[in-house]
Amino acid sequence: MSAKLVVLYNPPTDPSAFDAHYEAQHVPLVKAVPGLGSITVSVGPVGTPDGPAPYHRVATMTFASMADLQAGLGSPEGGAAAEDLASFATGGATMLVFDEVEL
Repeated sequence: MSAKLVVLYNPPTDPSAFDAHYEAQHVPLVKAVPGLGSITVSVGPVGTPDGPAPYHRVATMTFASMADLQAGLGSPEGGAAAEDLASFATGGATMLVFDEVEL
């Protein structure tokens, strides 16, 4: 079993500025979070089977367990990544956390 943190980023006021900050500054902060196993991000438009989704980007972070995820988010590095959101995610974001099993 592993744990996931999925972040759904709403459209920002300046998509180019969002993308530049996200890649150059936010991702390195996230990669420093203790316990992080992997991070993947959407590329290009985010959609649904019925058409466009109301999101600019989707990020998925994998941790070995929910305890590792919670410890990572509660760490100074996790705090720095969370604090950085306000500097570029002008449209806001929704965070989802859950345990995951492979079927």
